[in-house]
Amino acid sequence: MIFTCVRDLTAHLQHLYGSPQATASPEICPPGMNGDITVNCFRLAGPLRTNPQELADAAVAFLSAHTDVASCERIKAFVNITLTCVALCRDTVEHKTVCIPERAVPGDASRHVLIEYSAPNTNKPQHLGHVRNNTLGSALCSIIRRTGQRVTAVNLVNDRGVHICKSMVAYRRYGCGETPESHGAKGDHYIGSYYVKFETTFREQIQELRKHNADLAETKAADMFLDTEIGRAAQDELVAWENGDLDVRALWHRLNSWVLEGFSTTYARLGIVFDHTYFESETYKIGKNVVLQDRENFSRTEDGAVVADLSADKLGQKVLLRRDGTSVYVTQDIGTTLMKYEDFRPDTMIWIVGDEQIHHFKVLFAIIRKMGFEWSSRLHHIPYGMVNLPSGKMKSREGTVVDADDLLDEMVVLARSATRERHPTLDDAELDKRATAIGIGALKFMLLKMNPRTTMTFDPAAAIRFEGDSGPYVQYAHARIASLLQKYNHDSATQIDWSLPNSDEERRIAVRCAMYPEILDAAARDFDPSVICGYLIDLTKDFNRFYKKHSVLSAPSDALKAVRIALCRRVQQILGDGLAVLNIEALDEM
Repeated sequence: MIFTCVRDLTAHLQHLYGSPQATASPEICPPGMNGDITVNCFRLAGPLRTNPQELADAAVAFLSAHTDVASCERIKAFVNITLTCVALCRDTVEHKTVCIPERAVPGDASRHVLIEYSAPNTNKPQHLGHVRNNTLGSALCSIIRRTGQRVTAVNLVNDRGVHICKSMVAYRRYGCGETPESHGAKGDHYIGSYYVKFETTFREQIQELRKHNADLAETKAADMFLDTEIGRAAQDELVAWENGDLDVRALWHRLNSWVLEGFSTTYARLGIVFDHTYFESETYKIGKNVVLQDRENFSRTEDGAVVADLSADKLGQKVLLRRDGTSVYVTQDIGTTLMKYEDFRPDTMIWIVGDEQIHHFKVLFAIIRKMGFEWSSRLHHIPYGMVNLPSGKMKSREGTVVDADDLLDEMVVLARSATRERHPTLDDAELDKRATAIGIGALKFMLLKMNPRTTMTFDPAAAIRFEGDSGPYVQYAHARIASLLQKYNHDSATQIDWSLPNSDEERRIAVRCAMYPEILDAAARDFDPSVICGYLIDLTKDFNRFYKKHSVLSAPSDALKAVRIALCRRVQQILGDGLAVLNIEALDEM
């Protein structure tokens, strides 16, 4: 609790009504109402088992005598509190829990969270959807670490299966032994072009089949995969891979190495770092063996398939091994989940995967629970919505996706143009440095500012704007304050008089700053970085209103100047820390 008076109120109400579970949580007082902060007693009524109006009366009686409170009033069950200037600034600018460098929120350092994210396929480059996944996963790792918990970030690379074999078949037919270097292409882009070639040939063969058989007109292309020559070739390639064919394995290693090298470059540009990387080619058999050995929880059907009865979870029966003995995707995930737990023994495991896989994870978690693992209750799927473009949905099979690297290039180019317009004489090296930080920061902020579950449309031009709800808007406020502080000639002997700041704008900044630790805590608790983005935008708006109305360096007195500089410094520290938590660079010059 950052406000002393609210912390004391919590202790008073807990003692008065005999409930240690109730905690008063302050909010910023709504515009147009008297007060700096408000306490909602409706939220306390349940834990304290008392009428909310009675609680509000008790709160007013207690707070009216508190030395930090200038005044307070009750409106229904809301208690609006006006703090003394000294208490307001002491609890927001000087309070130790707002000191940024080490930890903003005290947490349980012994709690270990494992987060799996990214999970690309080695048959094509990462695209805009992967960027949202990577950005979200990286931010959540950072946020949870920021609250004092231990985090392990892992990646599971999908490097086997028929989709990988599609690129291999196409390369055999059209690659002519060439390499990414001979083409001047990045490895993942190069192999991705063969995936597109496979799909093009596949669609041509489907059309040819339909042309000679009218009964196939309504049949889905996926159901005709093995009816095409190129589809059978991909399946044969997969069978050969699983049988350890040396030639197939050599080609697989070669093509995958090109793709993984390309992925490394993309991750580096996004600032993505994993503590451990799993490969599906190394884990896919584990789940099959586990299912075969567990005869207590799984059963065989008459045709020989192995199934899990998940009726108790209203999920019906789930096939884990087909009648021919091959495994399905959830079976592989069972094995990988058990492996991750044995490797790291985390308290919580999180998967960041698109919302089209919600049902899949319900099934996976139900199976782990059925197998009797007590930690099954600590498994969480964080789904996120699709990212569309102004022109519509992306389609990887048709080669119409927005590649991650191309998008990063575009954002940097847009940022470079905007920065050059503001600074015509800036040298190229500094221009490129700023453009990279602004462009990639704008991309991340735009993807993070929406609740993860939201399906969103990404507009690069809107993301790069220096005004409005954007990353550059927050970065620019940080840089503006840095410039302000650089011009300030600080006299170390000057004592800050916290009784001076009394304008609405100054008080608003102080209250907003006080909320930062709770914002971090809420973002970690709800697995939602958008909470931080919204807070940073609000803090930036509060600062800009203050800066527009009140002079800082030309304040009426040195004492007031010192106070305003202290407020500005705290705002900059929080903006910088908030951006860093989101893995976005804060700049001192823009």
